[in-house]
Amino acid sequence: MGWFTKLLKGSDHKILRGQYHGKYGEDRIWDNHHSSMDDLTDIEKEDIDRAIALSLSEEDHKGKKVVDEELCKIDDDEEDEHLVKVHLDEDERLAKIQQEEEERLAKIQQEDEHLAKIQQEEEERLAKIQQEDECLAKIQQEDERLAKAQLEEDEQLARAIQESLKIGSPPQYDNGSSILSFPHLFPPGYRICAGCKTEIGQGRFLSCMGGVWHPECFCCHACHLPITDYEIPTNSSGLIEYRAHPFWLQKYCPSHELDGTSRCCSCERMEPRDTKYLLLDDGRKLCLECLDSSIMDTHECQPLYLEIQEFYEGLNMKLEQQIPMLLVERQALNEAMEGEKNGHHHLPETRGLCLSEEQTVTTISRRPRIAAGYRAIDMITEPYRLIRCCEVTAILVLYGLPRLLTGSILAHEMMHAWLRLKGYPNLSPEVEEGICQVLAHMWLESELYSGFGNDGASSSTSSLSSSSPSSSSVSTKKGKRSDFEKKLGDFFKHQIESDTSSAYGDGFRLGNQAMVKYGLKRTLDHIHMTGSFPY
Repeated sequence: MGWFTKLLKGSDHKILRGQYHGKYGEDRIWDNHHSSMDDLTDIEKEDIDRAIALSLSEEDHKGKKVVDEELCKIDDDEEDEHLVKVHLDEDERLAKIQQEEEERLAKIQQEDEHLAKIQQEEEERLAKIQQEDECLAKIQQEDERLAKAQLEEDEQLARAIQESLKIGSPPQYDNGSSILSFPHLFPPGYRICAGCKTEIGQGRFLSCMGGVWHPECFCCHACHLPITDYEIPTNSSGLIEYRAHPFWLQKYCPSHELDGTSRCCSCERMEPRDTKYLLLDDGRKLCLECLDSSIMDTHECQPLYLEIQEFYEGLNMKLEQQIPMLLVERQALNEAMEGEKNGHHHLPETRGLCLSEEQTVTTISRRPRIAAGYRAIDMITEPYRLIRCCEVTAILVLYGLPRLLTGSILAHEMMHAWLRLKGYPNLSPEVEEGICQVLAHMWLESELYSGFGNDGASSSTSSLSSSSPSSSSVSTKKGKRSDFEKKLGDFFKHQIESDTSSAYGDGFRLGNQAMVKYGLKRTLDHIHMTGSFPY
């Protein structure tokens, strides 16, 4: 601006006293009303205008700079606030991530603890199974030892009988003396005969079946004759044979197996020849003790059928479908078996069937009464038409059997129905019959353990003789069961356990072993997936 000052001072044209106020043109005020601006040249005017414009430009620049600085300061403040907010958001995000990570680790820790608990329970279960297996192995070894001991005892008995015969008949004297003692062979001693319970002195005796016997006291249970009588033939080894029931331990002559000596169709006991049996219409004979709890018609069996259904429901194996259950004679059972396309049957006699086909079955609608000579007469039957509403049309059971045997047959046949209705594949006889026998065995055990329950189908000999239809009501009478019925239940369990057939015997033992080791549900699941028992 030096040139502008010079211009003002060095100009020949004087500007009278005046003052300049303000920065802009509109603020210029002159004290003197007489200006010499009119006296300036055009060049000087242009210089003044240029100087004023430049001055204004510099002032505008300074103002703009101030504004820019203020704007920059505002931008910096906003940037700082933004950065603070970003940092806060980042801290919150990191805190949230950390919290989620802690929660995830806590969840993993809980899962690890849960898995550790499951592993511990599994180890305890396996240890328990191992203990049970060891216990079963010991029991099996003991059974084998007892069987071997029994075999050796039988052989010793046969040899003892044979040796006793080699001594020969004692000489007969006119004075009636019948026995000649052999003190050097049989020294005297205190022995009690297991038959007559008297002391055995000098003379022949037998040592067998856990006791000692007079030869004349070791008698057949059927004919009451001494098994050591000389007229009895020997076998190919030159030894005298006898028979003993594996459960009841009744001893009898081998000839009675073929000479028509009566046996009970239920307990299989061979009774003395003068013992009374009930002769059923289909030719079977029933001892009076088994008759006491026998079930004779379809209506009488319904309470027991409901008990079996409740037993299955307690195992979480409820059958939703209503399946008819009918008691039938042997002939009707055989005819229904011929009408079935599928199924496995326990020969030589089938006692129950699970039907899948439509057919007409003759069922027993009223129990028989006992006539003279212990014959069952006046039994009423009627035809029953089976309609196929599902995979199972009916369950048939042979009539005239004791309650426990009837119940085990029902439990067996109901398992056949359950397998078919639950969509199990076609199973081998060993697997299907085996698992059905397992359920029958389980039901028998539950009955023996619980004291046969409260409502049991039981009838007495006297009630059977009544011809009134209301006589069937005695099948649900309450009370403690007899000792014989408990023994009968043990026998039916023994039959299942000792069955020698491949399907029913071996199948049961494999199925029961799997059930004990893995439980019923896992065993059934494995059968459903693979068609075989788990090992």
